Amino acid sequence: MLHDPLEMLESLTDRMGKALRNLRGVGKLSERNVEEALKEVRSALLSADVHFKVVREFIDEVKVSCLGEEVLKSVSPGQQIVKIIHDALVELLGEGGSSLNDSRPLRIVLAGLHGAGKTTTAAKLAKRLAKDGRKPFLVACDVYRPAAIDQLETLARDTGFPIYIDRNSKDVPAIARAGWEKSKEAGADLVIFDTAGRLQMDDDLVDELKHLKTEIEPHEILLVADSALGQEAVNVAKTFHDALTLTGLVLTKVDGDARGGAALSMKKVTGLPIKFMGTGEQIDDFDLFHPDRLASRILGMGDVVSLVEKAQETLDQDEAARMAEKMAKAEFNFEDFLSQIKQMKKMGSMGSIAKMLPGMGNLSVGDREEAQIARHEAIILSMTHKERRTPRLLNGGSRRVRLAEGAGVQIKDVNALIKQFSQMQKMMKKMRGGKMRKMLGALGGMGGEGEMPDLAGMDQKELAKLAKQLK
Repeated sequence: MLHDPLEMLESLTDRMGKALRNLRGVGKLSERNVEEALKEVRSALLSADVHFKVVREFIDEVKVSCLGEEVLKSVSPGQQIVKIIHDALVELLGEGGSSLNDSRPLRIVLAGLHGAGKTTTAAKLAKRLAKDGRKPFLVACDVYRPAAIDQLETLARDTGFPIYIDRNSKDVPAIARAGWEKSKEAGADLVIFDTAGRLQMDDDLVDELKHLKTEIEPHEILLVADSALGQEAVNVAKTFHDALTLTGLVLTKVDGDARGGAALSMKKVTGLPIKFMGTGEQIDDFDLFHPDRLASRILGMGDVVSLVEKAQETLDQDEAARMAEKMAKAEFNFEDFLSQIKQMKKMGSMGSIAKMLPGMGNLSVGDREEAQIARHEAIILSMTHKERRTPRLLNGGSRRVRLAEGAGVQIKDVNALIKQFSQMQKMMKKMRGGKMRKMLGALGGMGGEGEMPDLAGMDQKELAKLAKQLK
């Protein structure tokens, strides 16, 4: 499933959007209206648990830029301010410098406090880099928590990656060296060392990591930091960096309820780039960190690039092409509808997808819409193969009653789905009939200039309205 990395920043996004909405339409800037807007921005950042020194510097820099002569004389000063804040957020989040060392073999040490998610991150990082052609090898260096070794062993087995384990030794640097040698025999070009953590920083932990670093000379030492720690995560990052000279950060539990201040503070305070984000519990819920994309989403501008990339990764391109051809010929049936639902579910929830679209960050798409999709799927699965391929067979009442009972829904739900499907078929026939231009005009009138609503997402009233406009 596609988890939403902005769940942790949802409140910040709402408050920033409120502060900027008033500015976008401003015809003339003054120090007063800029100050009022930035006061809201300051409050939003502090509420998100961003470090107070970071907030102060951010606001000061933005204010100077906003009151510059170039902005004051701009044709659309409000839009200029939005761009200034966007660019300042990108810089704050860590513009550039987030790529990993390209050495082969590449040795990566994961460090962090207990409970930050290092062990899971080791497997996620291996899976992520394997997509780039790397051959991963995992080394279990957490000798104090047997469950960590078992967990890494299970993750390695599930992902198919080789692993080195020594349950009898407590000599972490020696284990790391032995694992490094075994990785050579396995022909790996990526070795990830999962180290132990503590509930808090202590001298023993630091000394152990220093000795491990000396033994294997890693190319990357990444701090795995729990986003929920807020400002404390910044202090942890600084302490680790002073002791080990970190090369980057990995934010975990970004899909949780954290306020998000860590993401906006860590780069500024430590000078270290955030390289990856863990966005969920599944092994594939792990993304490269793109500061420009996250800044756009914080300001409600969407993230179409990430959405397209996710679609390319998860959707069956051949199936999509086949579906497009069937739609063009108006041969769409319930089997195709079911295939579309399954493809959409691969990309995640409707809410997470909506938030990636420009201007839809504040749109409420949640449990009700998800429940409707689930009902649709259950009803279609209750159909026979013949009924799915020949929708007109469902005109009889007895069949609809059977579908309702089989899907555990009410008869009105079955009727609603069939009516909606019928409207979709009419739209496709209009398209086939050469009325594409008229349809686009009607769609534009419903969704606003340049917008095209998803037919599958429309309810009966919307589809009926559209059908009427096309007559």
